[in-house]
Amino acid sequence: SFQIHTHTHARTHTYLQDRDTRAPLSHSVCGFAWSRWSKMSSSGWILAVCLVVLEVSIHAVWAEEGPGSERNCSAIPPYLPPTAVNTTLRLHHLRAAMKPLNISAYIIPATDAHLSEYIAPRDARLAWISGFTGSAGTAVVTQNKAVLWTDSRYWIQAERQMDCNWELERDVSIRSITNWLIKEIAEGDLVGFDPFLFSVDTFNSYNSNLAPADRILQSFPDNLVDKIWTDRPPLPADKPTRLPDSVIERTWPMKVEEIRAQISTDPYKPTAVLLSALDETAWLFNLRGNDVPYNPFFYSYTLLSMDEIWLFVHTERITEELKVYLNSSCYLAYCVQLIEYSHVRTYLANYLLRPGLRVWVGTEYTNQALYELITPEEKLLTSTYSPVLTTKAVKDSTEQRILKEAHVRDAVAVIQLLVWLEKKVPEGTETEITAAHFVDECRSKQKNGRGPSFETISASGPNAALAHYSPTKETARKLTVDEMYLVDSGGQYLDGTTDITRTVHWGVPTNFQKEAYTRVLMGNIDISRTIFPPGTRGVNMEMLGRRALWEIGLNYGHGTGHGVGNYFGVHEWPVGFQTNNIPFQEGMFTSIEPGYYKENDFGIRIEDIVLTVPVTTKHGNNYLTFETVSLVPYDRNLINTTLLSPEQLHWLNTYYETIRHVVGPELERQGLKVEYDWMMKHTAPFLIAGASAVSSFTLLVTALFPALLHHLL
Repeated sequence: SFQIHTHTHARTHTYLQDRDTRAPLSHSVCGFAWSRWSKMSSSGWILAVCLVVLEVSIHAVWAEEGPGSERNCSAIPPYLPPTAVNTTLRLHHLRAAMKPLNISAYIIPATDAHLSEYIAPRDARLAWISGFTGSAGTAVVTQNKAVLWTDSRYWIQAERQMDCNWELERDVSIRSITNWLIKEIAEGDLVGFDPFLFSVDTFNSYNSNLAPADRILQSFPDNLVDKIWTDRPPLPADKPTRLPDSVIERTWPMKVEEIRAQISTDPYKPTAVLLSALDETAWLFNLRGNDVPYNPFFYSYTLLSMDEIWLFVHTERITEELKVYLNSSCYLAYCVQLIEYSHVRTYLANYLLRPGLRVWVGTEYTNQALYELITPEEKLLTSTYSPVLTTKAVKDSTEQRILKEAHVRDAVAVIQLLVWLEKKVPEGTETEITAAHFVDECRSKQKNGRGPSFETISASGPNAALAHYSPTKETARKLTVDEMYLVDSGGQYLDGTTDITRTVHWGVPTNFQKEAYTRVLMGNIDISRTIFPPGTRGVNMEMLGRRALWEIGLNYGHGTGHGVGNYFGVHEWPVGFQTNNIPFQEGMFTSIEPGYYKENDFGIRIEDIVLTVPVTTKHGNNYLTFETVSLVPYDRNLINTTLLSPEQLHWLNTYYETIRHVVGPELERQGLKVEYDWMMKHTAPFLIAGASAVSSFTLLVTALFPALLHHLL
């Protein structure tokens, strides 16, 4: 998978598409008429339109068939596909809630109070109010308009899911939203928002645009959508659990001591650190949960000082066993005081009344609701990332070992998928969806499997040209030997999180497809084999992943890599190759994932997870390189070896030797003979131009001997 800085991945909430929740036809169309034409002078004309609609209601506005079609709000009556959600009553109730607070416009983002990449169904406020289930978007509701902003990935989806109460703005910038607000509402009017759903930077961006225009950005901590969402999903029943000792090197008191050491030695003299991101608390206490999709997190905040620890959670879900584990019955330096999750803002405000405090916050994941409490400025210390996030980015020896072990079992699952597809695709029976389900099933059977780490991107032909595509019943293509196929998938395991992308072609690829694929592979190899000093920033080597593509005028529009966790988030900040990532150090895991996408034709991405490891050079030892821990062969059918340098071919052959040495025994242990034979065939070494006939023959015999011996035995 890959990540734009907005931390986006598609997610769906099918409960929002329940057609039984629609208001009557007349409600929908009259609501549409009023929202669009209420500023016109003749309200009687609007009433007449509604009556006409009632008269012709025999002509269905809500289509019962034709999935995938888009709304047509200019028709009379408007056409709405079966995937559209009626939001008339929801908007009516929201506007009623806004009036007594004098809110002229209300902003609804697509995130939660922890600014998470994935959000729980109960936090899908944007989806509930608008019907739009894409992962990136912002809604603004006034007394007579409702508008959604989203990017080009989701324009068609929005037109299929929203009813005609909503307008679509094909933009995502905050500047676009604030410009619209300045035009729509008067000077001095209030623009309301839930500060729990705004990051510090997001608030500053809105406010810097609105304040000079005398539009007042006002926080309202009690979310207005929650007040009217009568059937809002409840908290998941699952309780937080502790990790077993077998996957832990540092106990939670050891981690607390490590963070306190950073607090005490910081030159700006903080006295406490506030942790808001869900993975921060989960890492600190070696706990996991099941509150959000794909990520094993639970709702929580932590306030850690030099002599006290406060954990804000839904206390009714903390078992007696966990209370003992956290030493929650005492008030000493290594005792965790459990505070109700909903009391975090009140408790923090009271804590800040103490004299001589300075609270350290990482602004990237701290919401405005807590940040705005930390006044005066002398009580605040900020950095982009908290000390927990930067400490967590470097894995200890146990974390490194078990994450590599998880990737071996994950490689087995992906190889099973590729073998199965190679057999089934020529039969013409499989689709993007069945392939995605198959790899999920394979992972579920592996030791310590805990489900997928994100929604699988299973894409054939032109669908693969959409970088964030995930298949639906309406869009899924049948897999065929005539198209390239891209599968970007990952698993959660008790001992690690995985993420890998392979692109294949079962037929005869074009010369351009082979060249594009090979140059993407060259980019992957060039970053993987690079040697660099500790402290090098990923952004300074990112161009290595693009250079081979740039040479022929090609490129890709997403990031080149992201961090990955140990049974954590598949996109673990702040490691990676973007400008806001921290410098590389030994012990960091990151993905490397260059790609190329030809619109309406095909897409290519090759993604591996790598570990930053020390390397000895000719003149010095203090250097690093990457060790690839994703262990699945690339598609030989798409590699043009004449484009590869001897160094690149040597790296590729060494990588294939590693796959044989590490994954081969695991395939044998699981009794997967067909998959073992497939792996041996697809990891046969490539001959390097310029090598002697003897050395080439020796290399070939060395490579083939294990397979021959395996068959003889």
